[in-house]
Amino acid sequence: MPMRITVTSTVPDARAHGYLKTLRNVFPRAKLKDVTVTAVYTIDARLSKTQLKKVAERLTNPITERFSTEKILTPRRYTSAIEIGFHPGVTDNVGRTAQQTVEDTIGRKFKSAEGVYSSTLIFLIGKLNAKEVAAMSRELHNPLIERAGIYKHGESFPLYAPKVTLNEHTAVDTVDLNIEDNELVRTGKQGIANHDGSRRGPLALSLRAMKTIQAHFKKRGRNPTDIELESLAQTWSEHCKHSIFSDPLDEVKEGIYKRYIKGATEKIRKQKGKKDFCVSVFKDNSGGIVFDDTYVVTHKVETHNSPSALDPFGGAITGIVGVNRDCLGFGLGAKPIANVYGFCVADPADVTMFYRDQEKKQPLLPARRILEGVIRGINAGGNQSGIPTPLGFVATDPRYRGKPLVFAGTVGLIPRKVKGRTMYLKKARAGDLVVVAGGRVGLDGIHGATFSSEALASGSPATAVQIGDPITQKKLSDAIIREARDLALYTSITDNGAGGISCSVAEMAKECGGCEVDIGKVPLKYAGLAPWQIWISESQERMTFAVPKKNWPALKKLFRRHDVEATAIGTFTNSGRCIVRQGRKKIMDIEMDFLHDGRPVEHQKSKKVSVRHREPTRSARAQRLDHSLIKLLSRPNVASTAFIAEQYDHEVQGNSVTKPLQGKGRVNADSAVLQPLPDSPKGVVLSHGYLAWYSDIDTYAMAAASIDTAIRNAIVAGARLDMLAILDNFCWSTSHTPERLYELKMAAKAVYDIATAYGTPYISGKDSMFNDFRGFTAQGEPTHIAAPPTLLISAIGVVPDVRKAVTLDFKMPGDLVYLIGETNDELGASEYFSMFGVVGNAVPKVNAKKNAHSYDALSSAIEHELISSALSVGRGGLGVALAKATIAGQIGADVSLKDIAGSAKAPDSVLFSESQGRVLVSVRPSAAKDFEKRMKGSVFSYLGVVGGETLAVELPKVRIAVRVSALTNAYRKPFKNW
Repeated sequence: MPMRITVTSTVPDARAHGYLKTLRNVFPRAKLKDVTVTAVYTIDARLSKTQLKKVAERLTNPITERFSTEKILTPRRYTSAIEIGFHPGVTDNVGRTAQQTVEDTIGRKFKSAEGVYSSTLIFLIGKLNAKEVAAMSRELHNPLIERAGIYKHGESFPLYAPKVTLNEHTAVDTVDLNIEDNELVRTGKQGIANHDGSRRGPLALSLRAMKTIQAHFKKRGRNPTDIELESLAQTWSEHCKHSIFSDPLDEVKEGIYKRYIKGATEKIRKQKGKKDFCVSVFKDNSGGIVFDDTYVVTHKVETHNSPSALDPFGGAITGIVGVNRDCLGFGLGAKPIANVYGFCVADPADVTMFYRDQEKKQPLLPARRILEGVIRGINAGGNQSGIPTPLGFVATDPRYRGKPLVFAGTVGLIPRKVKGRTMYLKKARAGDLVVVAGGRVGLDGIHGATFSSEALASGSPATAVQIGDPITQKKLSDAIIREARDLALYTSITDNGAGGISCSVAEMAKECGGCEVDIGKVPLKYAGLAPWQIWISESQERMTFAVPKKNWPALKKLFRRHDVEATAIGTFTNSGRCIVRQGRKKIMDIEMDFLHDGRPVEHQKSKKVSVRHREPTRSARAQRLDHSLIKLLSRPNVASTAFIAEQYDHEVQGNSVTKPLQGKGRVNADSAVLQPLPDSPKGVVLSHGYLAWYSDIDTYAMAAASIDTAIRNAIVAGARLDMLAILDNFCWSTSHTPERLYELKMAAKAVYDIATAYGTPYISGKDSMFNDFRGFTAQGEPTHIAAPPTLLISAIGVVPDVRKAVTLDFKMPGDLVYLIGETNDELGASEYFSMFGVVGNAVPKVNAKKNAHSYDALSSAIEHELISSALSVGRGGLGVALAKATIAGQIGADVSLKDIAGSAKAPDSVLFSESQGRVLVSVRPSAAKDFEKRMKGSVFSYLGVVGGETLAVELPKVRIAVRVSALTNAYRKPFKNW
């Protein structure tokens, strides 16, 4: 019989306050007076009363909490209680940590059938009816991964242990592929048929791919086993093979990746010659550049879009801990030193409901819940692993309602050599043991790679959702970075990411030529998993190592000391085959060449897209510009997201130089500067650029502007073009259509053109190609929501001296204000036009040659300490940039825009055009002459002077003036109550 411990706070409880604030915001008319919280630990194991009491004492802070082992701790008066816990099999990090506490207390490890499960009792106090309580319950849990029970005052609370009990078919099946094409299509789309006629979940294999597999096994005189077919599906998935970028597209026979992305980097590196600072590009888990003579700095940005649509917390936490492991998997192991994030979501105020099924039993989570969830997920995964989060962004568009785009990135640091061994090189060798270390394998993450290669729909598997465990991963990370790496105990390492063991082992086996694995040796969370499930599960916190046999005892002992489970499950070989056994029985035997290179090449065709959009009316553009500026500052794509930065710890590890919120007014920064080594003034600069809205007009312009923005954001913080690298993350939708392929090709061409013009090589990248939702409206009508073509560009560079880093806030009265760059009549797809519900047509264009000259001049001015503040002009144009600089400094400015350089003449175009290549700077008067001298040959305009309590702007035919306090209130308004 399970036992239960309940713990509640004796002081004001932040958790309870958070629930109260959330519920009052969502249900303002409900008469909710207060909320209290009780933590519940259900222990499914035999403990004596004495042991149970000792455990309870260990789980309770005696100063701020009290516990009970006999009854539920409840407030005296409450209306209803909601108990929320995880479904069986969902990763329960609190329960897992509590179990370790119990084991330490009683002096023994739990048996496989024993466990500890956490849940939370939320007591609602006030005059609430049953309908309101039910609605609050729905608000507080995600039924996909959580269970919720509602109990009226006085009702008993049942004791429930969500133990996993599997009664599934666990034998290895042979899959008959001697079937008609329509059945091959069905198998590729819906998965292998079970004995009861149901399907296992998407393989994401086209008919051509299925027929290739069919022909291959026909030559071998047999059908594939289920584990073989599942393994091929993972390895060939769009998520893993990036076939859309790799396969021929129109005249681009080598594929757009090789021509435009890899091609750009190869050209740039060749031009740099001896000044090439790239160390590792496109061949490892992350990209790496030279930091100094001793260290390499790495960067990787991933997306976790599909899982975040189902469970935003689980999707985001898995995304961030996964990209942390990409950092750990760089070379022989880089130390994560910073995380970055980006959330492309629907406006959280959007309450429109959509459903995955016509019966409306599978609702999409509300837009607000998705944003809340991904924020918590990135926080839990990153900060709980001891990694700072100095930079991020939020972008909103209704087309992200179906699938959000959740970007997660990690920066790492690794020595170039240790004891003569080059640390950024690795290679598994025949005879090395295949060792898996970290978390155990469960059903979570089944079909994650193939699921991410398709649109979200009613058949999307809940098992694709994982929840990462940052504590387990932190122990694994420490074991690797602090000891195992420098002791040379392994020859290669990689992350168990998409496709789980099936992909990590097979990828590493390419280094030596083969592998042989015993699936029965893989540690499991619970019994009853089939071999194919064990092989492809994406359960988190796991990494795979190639370990020389003589080193295995020492490595195993080291991992045990760090409380990390590690198991040898096989051997790397040079057999040319990937073999999996179940004990003595061979259940998978596929040639390495076919596994990795057997996927059929698809010859893709595109179709040119040409669209003309509506322009705003004259009356709309005749609105008062001071009112328009206030409105723009209050829009989610411009406004403060300080509520996120304030939740994230950017100071852990002590490497933060510039902050995510800058100036007295705490304005969100577009870049961050870090100091990785306390005894060196050298720093790392990070930035990003994204302008998906421009895709409505021209994806070439969108990509060009995204690159220019990322580079410009880095330059204004103190970076130099000659030491700046970039990363690309493409997120597309309906990517198989000719129109979308044309847009993709044009964006990829811009990726080549602009990067080569600036000399900024790509060191890493990722794509997510099917960000679509196909479901139903609240009226039961079929709907398709496609995310706009989106390219996130991330920049990373090295700055010689972090003491010269620049922030965006106006500093001192009397400082002079300048604008670098031209302001042209480019309001197409701007935030200003979006206020009127139109797109327009004059999208901003990038003149990279002209901008590069300006950026080099600005870098020189920063290096000579002539710049007091610098801010890249972005969304919302110059008006928003001026407002942000004044809000950040909490000081006004008096400027004239009547004679600035460029073609913009209309007042609103001057103020809100989003022309690229522009930087707003302030300069102390004594440095103005030197600044202007260094900017000679670049386009720049003197605007005015910093000072006062008002932002006053002289425009053609009109003058506006807005108090800094009003600008500040508008900027902070949208997320004020979050």
